[in-house]
Parts: sequence; C-alpha cells; structure tokens
Amino acid sequence: MTGTLVLAGTPIGDLADAPPRLARELAAADIVAAEDTRRLRRLTQALEVQPGGRVVSYFEGNEAARTPELADALAGGARVLLVTDAGMPSVSDPGYRLVAAAVERGIAVTAVPGPSAVLTALALSGLPVDRFCFEGFLPRKAGERLSRLAESAAERRTLVFFEAPHRLAATLSAMAEVFGAERPAAVCRELTKTYEEVRRGPLAELADWASQGVRGEITVVVEGAPEPGPQEWDDAGLARLVATREEAGESRKEAIAAVAKEVRRPKREVFDAVVAVKRDSGRAAPGRAASGPARTGG
Repeated sequence: MTGTLVLAGTPIGDLADAPPRLARELAAADIVAAEDTRRLRRLTQALEVQPGGRVVSYFEGNEAARTPELADALAGGARVLLVTDAGMPSVSDPGYRLVAAAVERGIAVTAVPGPSAVLTALALSGLPVDRFCFEGFLPRKAGERLSRLAESAAERRTLVFFEAPHRLAATLSAMAEVFGAERPAAVCRELTKTYEEVRRGPLAELADWASQGVRGEITVVVEGAPEPGPQEWDDAGLARLVATREEAGESRKEAIAAVAKEVRRPKREVFDAVVAVKRDSGRAAPGRAASGPARTGG
C-alpha cells in the first residue's frame, strides 16, 4: 500500500482563517514537510495541535534534494502533509516537484483547501473575475520583465501577479508602459492582516503612489486588454510593442512574429507598421537617414 500526499492551504495572514481540517491532518500525518518550521510552530500553537509525525523542512533551497526522500516515504505508505508559509503549496511556493514525483509513482494526491491570495485579491479588486490568468512573480531584471509583460499585452483576461514591495513601483511603471497608463488595476496589500489595503486606479497613478514606498505582501490585479477592433492597433502602437520586445533582447523578426500573434494581425501588417514608423521618424529628424527594417538595437 502506498501513502498519500496532502497539500494543505494555510492562512495568508489571519491565522483564524485556517481550515478546520488542517488541525486533523497535522495530527494524523506521518511526516509534515514545512516551508518554514518556525512559522509552522506558530500555526500549530494557534490551532492548539501537535504534529503527530516527524517535521522536516521543505523550501526552495532543499526542494530538489528532499523530494526523492519524501517520494520514497510516500511509496512506503507514509501520509505526508505539505504546508508552505501562506496559501496553497505549488502556487508560487514549493510543492510542484513533489506532486509530480507522487503522480509519476501512482501515489494519491489530495488537498486541504484554504485561503488564496490570488482569489482574495481578485474578489476585492473590483475588476472582472469571470476569466483570469495567474502570472506569479515577474522576472527581477528589467528587460526580462518587459518581455514577459509584452507577452500579455493583448491578453483579455484579468491578470494577477505577485510582487515584492521593493520592486512594486518599477513593476507598475513597466506595466503602464506596456499595457497603457490608463489600464485599470488594483494593488492589494497585506490581505486579511491588520493593515490590509486595496488601492485601485490607472496603472500610471498606482506607479506614482508606489514610488513613495510600500510595505507588506503584495498582489497586483490588472484588467485585461479591451476587445481589439479592426482599427484599434495603429502603426505607432504596433511599432511600440515590437520595440518593447526588442529592448528585452528579442530579434526584430522574433518580435514581429510574437506581436502579430498577440494582436491577431498578419506579420506583414506588423512589419509594415514598424517600417512606416521608422520612415516617419527619419523624416522628422532631417539629420538622420531613415533606416530599413534591419534591427539596429542591441
């Protein structure tokens, strides 16, 4: 008989939000794998429960090395409970490797549903929630961040991101550049905690607010792109999307192909738009010769 892997959702702020079943699972598990054993201790004290089995750490630094050990324990019949610092394991937290290893071995995987920063932020944002996509954390480097955002420029579903407070202003500025300064968004801070705050407004306005400094756990919700009309993307808009991707390191050919797919326009139209804008730019600057379609940036 093989064991069972249990993924347990934990509170994202208020420990009183812990699901009732969590205490029972903590007491029954043979092994509790915790992202932070100190936070687990605070949680078990709040729930007035003692883990019934062995407690081990399972975090980003040891996830790859510890997964085989836990998978072997599951194969031997152990009930393993996986908890992360907040929310559901595997969602921008450790867990995916262990789930994949368990599935590969035919081991049962179940979950204890719990609080979710993604769903909580969506519900509080005031933005459409009928269709959405979760993007997690954006890359730290500015060029890679712009490239990732450019991939979502034409996404019509509501977008949800996690972000660190010290990078929030830069991220919102990049979003305003790629998505448009007036795109509606919401910054959800310290959800379910004492100083919970939801700030709503256009991306440019939120970026200006964040430049003063923001603390706490951050979830950003951004309204999806409007339904594109036949004339919605003019030459300048298409050229700007291509330029953003080029600045992030893509070749012009790659950028044009990606933008054409995003906005659902033929590649030839996007190429012609880039050429037209470059030609017009050359005319506006008499001292510079207009260049052809070949890429000139780095």
